[in-house]
Amino acid sequence: MLDTKHLQLLKMEGSASSDQTTITTSSSCRGVGMVMSPCAACKILRRRCIADKCVLAPYFPPSDPLKFTTAHRVFGASNIIKFLQELPEAQRADAVSSMVYEANARLRDPVYGCAGAICQLQKQVIELQEQLAKAQAEIINIQCQNANLMALICTMEFSQSSQTTAPNNLRSLSNFASSPRSDLSDTGFLSESNLGLLYDQSLWT
Repeated sequence: MLDTKHLQLLKMEGSASSDQTTITTSSSCRGVGMVMSPCAACKILRRRCIADKCVLAPYFPPSDPLKFTTAHRVFGASNIIKFLQELPEAQRADAVSSMVYEANARLRDPVYGCAGAICQLQKQVIELQEQLAKAQAEIINIQCQNANLMALICTMEFSQSSQTTAPNNLRSLSNFASSPRSDLSDTGFLSESNLGLLYDQSLWT
């Protein structure tokens, strides 16, 4: 009985130790995998990558090897490393983006490179400025047409109002001429007494 129990305990201890060894080996493998994953630049250049000392590792991750391949074809790895070492860390990411963009432009247009893209953009700017000038001229023309139309409408309304007021003025004049005045129709001032008074006043004056 004691032997069987002792054997069972030994088996249990052996299984536990084997589990611990598998855990340690798996964890060690994971750590080795994390440390030994090279960046895209070191992988393409086939050299050992030390993450703490590699200048290219923060900007060329292993998930995007095309980024370094494009820059390496135009500038070369030594020039890229030299450019990055001369710059502060705050400007290195922008410098890598600029180099990758310039490399893509050079591969698309080997003759002009970025200058060709800049010339094309300048042409587009000039064309857009011309279109803007035409649109502004059309706007000014439309505004002038609207102003002339409003002036014409105002003159037409004024002429119509003057034509309607002219007959009324003629009617008032005709009514004034046809209506007899009471002071003129009254001939009492031509009586003999009034004439005598006028004659006497003219003699004494």
